[in-house]
Amino acid sequence: MKSKVLAVGEILWDLLPSGKQLGGAPANFAYHAHALGAEVRVVSRVGTDPLGREILERLGALGLPTDGIAADTSAPTGTVSVELAADGQPRFTIHENVAWDRLSVDDVSLEFAARADAVCFGSLAQRSAASRQAIRALVAATPAAALRLFDINLRQHFYSREVIESSLALANALKLNDAELPVLAAMFGLSGSVREQLAALAERFGLRAVVLTRGAHGSLLYAAASLRDAETNDRRSRSDRTTLGAWSEHPGLRVKVVDAVGAGDAFTAAWTLGLLARQPLDDINRHANEVAAYVCSQSGATPTLPQSLRNNTK
Repeated sequence: MKSKVLAVGEILWDLLPSGKQLGGAPANFAYHAHALGAEVRVVSRVGTDPLGREILERLGALGLPTDGIAADTSAPTGTVSVELAADGQPRFTIHENVAWDRLSVDDVSLEFAARADAVCFGSLAQRSAASRQAIRALVAATPAAALRLFDINLRQHFYSREVIESSLALANALKLNDAELPVLAAMFGLSGSVREQLAALAERFGLRAVVLTRGAHGSLLYAAASLRDAETNDRRSRSDRTTLGAWSEHPGLRVKVVDAVGAGDAFTAAWTLGLLARQPLDDINRHANEVAAYVCSQSGATPTLPQSLRNNTK
């Protein structure tokens, strides 16, 4: 059976130098989770303008259901101006007072949430009170056994300690990057090595899993003992272990970067489905890096993944 995955939050157009591309971390995540074999629903909001209609048409063409995406008659579809640095890393200007700042909850979305194996949400769409309330209601509606993934995704000034702390309390898995970890370390008084900081976050908030992405330098995965013990005896992870859980470190892959927009979201999708499938951490880490590297080699956040990456059989 396919894993059921819910993505909640912003959906928008990234206005890149090369033209507009479908974007928003939850939407990017949903696209790649769908491409990797999950049954996916997106809960978001667009305007009734041409950009909103084009988003719905694009998602339909990609095979993603749009019944969780509401239409707002008074707010425009979200857009983000994107500038690319020399290394392909994006710089964002996120426009405010847009449709996804007005997320709401309906019966269809709540029903899917109640059956979901995983839900992914972030901090950006929680910048408004209405969307924050809707996101928390949907996450809380997922089963106790579901993976509740907080992809922290700090952008500009659109976050606060209250949003981060309450989201971590609601989540049981965390994804962050090497620019975001120092922010959390300062916020929560974490010290020691990177591994010690990640383990401290996991212990403090009762997280099952944490991933730190490091751009071209790969990623570091942590899984609590409950996930570690689920590995079969004949297919053990090769990662070193601690008394708290298991680690996997990947050095990253060399790739000619076109742009890195959406690479982290693609990584998160592969990581999430690997966790749901209870694959060994090293296998999850390898595959997630391969997916993210491919996205970096293409323009935009949602390129068509080659079949070799969709079939995680290596």
